Amino acid sequence: MYITITPQKLGRNYAQSSADFVGYLEKENQGLEQEEMEHFFNQYGDEFSAEEVIKDIDGNGAKLKKTEPKFYSITVSPSKYELSKLQNSSEDLKKYTRELMKDYVQSFNREINGRPVNIDDIKYYAKIEHQRTFKGTDKQIRENQPFAAKILQLKNEIRNVQDGRTEGNINKLNREVSKLERAAPHQQNGKRIVQGMPKAGNQSHIHIIVSRKDASNTFSLSPGSKHKASEVEMHGKTVKRGFDRDKFFTNAEKTFDKTFGYQRNFAETYKARKDFIKNPKIYFAALMKLPTNERALAFKIMGKSGIPMMPSIPTNQAQLALKVFNKLRKGLDVAIKSSSIGI
Repeated sequence: MYITITPQKLGRNYAQSSADFVGYLEKENQGLEQEEMEHFFNQYGDEFSAEEVIKDIDGNGAKLKKTEPKFYSITVSPSKYELSKLQNSSEDLKKYTRELMKDYVQSFNREINGRPVNIDDIKYYAKIEHQRTFKGTDKQIRENQPFAAKILQLKNEIRNVQDGRTEGNINKLNREVSKLERAAPHQQNGKRIVQGMPKAGNQSHIHIIVSRKDASNTFSLSPGSKHKASEVEMHGKTVKRGFDRDKFFTNAEKTFDKTFGYQRNFAETYKARKDFIKNPKIYFAALMKLPTNERALAFKIMGKSGIPMMPSIPTNQAQLALKVFNKLRKGLDVAIKSSSIGI
């Protein structure tokens, strides 16, 4: 489970309208019949148009400056292991979203009219998507890049020969291109994986757009707060503030596990990923204490996540932690997108 929370920013200022983001989320509906489309939904409704979403979100940003986010994007990407527990990706993920947003509001250290924030205090819309494409940061693209560069160079040579700018054997150059295409380490359906290629398999995920202001357009609710829980004096009153990201991400996993009966492996937990970054000795010590089957699955999950694994595993736990961590550290930022603002 990977969750990201990001404000939509354009240069130094934040997006003043949700129109572009909503339009981006409508891309999968292009060319589909009405009954095949995925519609925007929220806590209480299932079919909202893009126009309704834009109007509602854009109209809920009272007194916010250009330098303040008017809305946040939450992206929830279940792993292939988690998706395998779903019976109906669209309906199950809608159900999960509605429970997840309860976890979201409970993570605020805020009060509205003397009571904790609840689900009716937020304004959000969500959409299920079923496609993903390979990006430049993906392991497959990065490791295929040397082959892509050579192929591009050869194709440029072919064009120069065709245009008469240089001499050369086009058939020979084409054979070299074909050889490199086959030699690239990452293939999908017999083709070299390239940036923008749709990913195979179940790629269902959730996009959520949530207003910075509460449903009454009065109170600011920012998941980007630097504070977990604090109090500040404002206009002569003590005001609670903060958003506990650790609590939100941890509860998001617990809610998924409870909803779908999922048995989460150690390597899939938010706490484990955070320990991997901040305290690798603790991470690998805990990893080596797992039962054999769970440990084997954990290493498999880590490998699938794009974390390069050591060819041999030392038996000493401290040695393992230091040796593997030193090997992995260089690619850590790319391999672990840890689902958090500012982790």
